[in-house]
Amino acid sequence: MRENERVTSATRRPETPASTVPTRLIATDLDGTLLHDDKTVSDRTIAALAAAEQAGIEVFFVTGRPARWMDVVSDHVHGHGLAICGNGAAVVDLHGGPGAHRFVKVRELAPDIALDVIQLLRAAAPGTVCAVERTFGLHLEPGYPLMHMEPPEIVSPAEKLLAKDALDAHQPVLKVLAFHPDMEPDDFLTVARTAIGTRANVTRSSPSALLEISGPGVSKASTLELCCAERGIAPEEVAAFGDMPNDVEMLTWAGRSYAMGNAHPAAIAAASGRTAPNNEDGVAIVIEQILAERL
Repeated sequence: MRENERVTSATRRPETPASTVPTRLIATDLDGTLLHDDKTVSDRTIAALAAAEQAGIEVFFVTGRPARWMDVVSDHVHGHGLAICGNGAAVVDLHGGPGAHRFVKVRELAPDIALDVIQLLRAAAPGTVCAVERTFGLHLEPGYPLMHMEPPEIVSPAEKLLAKDALDAHQPVLKVLAFHPDMEPDDFLTVARTAIGTRANVTRSSPSALLEISGPGVSKASTLELCCAERGIAPEEVAAFGDMPNDVEMLTWAGRSYAMGNAHPAAIAAASGRTAPNNEDGVAIVIEQILAERL
């Protein structure tokens, strides 16, 4: 995949029959997909993940979450210990446990591009407020809602958050979060993509008008593709799961892909299959089917 290529459901490759190409890697989103709505991993899912690893199928968690929010699944990464975080902006080794993760790969958003994108958004959608996600912390503009799982480290205008002499300027920028208090989520996404173009990758995973902006060409799919290439795993050997627009590229790229029963229409259109909702262990159901095919 070229660095600036966007994969859409319209360009999805025909699915190879599962019986002819065994699955070697499972790539699953977390929130709204693997996790129940209460952010827990069910016993059935834990058992399915362990059985997949025991059968020699690698499991990658592929999420918009930052690495420091991965404690909920860090006990289930098994052998390789890796997760793709920040919508593809980082590959993280979670073996050390909570607070001891190690960045294996970082695909940063250049601060000058980040600031340019924020200014384009302000012009296209007045009222937009932003946050900057760096490798080890979240920094907010004044007026940005406190909607995340941790308090901000710094509150300041984006121009200061992204300045060369900013307090955490030595940490790479993984993504920009942009919130609009009044727009509909999908409308905000459309406006942002039109305004930003190929300058950066824009997506969303929240039910609110909250966008996630990564470097050009950086997505769950493109980073998953890099990780699979390192392992000699072809797209046809990957089964992917997701529920929101930030999963579309990954669902399109994988040879087998499943939208959850609770999925956004864009995810449904991109996937080659459907499974049960997250609260009904839809991922575990398919993993069990994949393992049964190998018998």
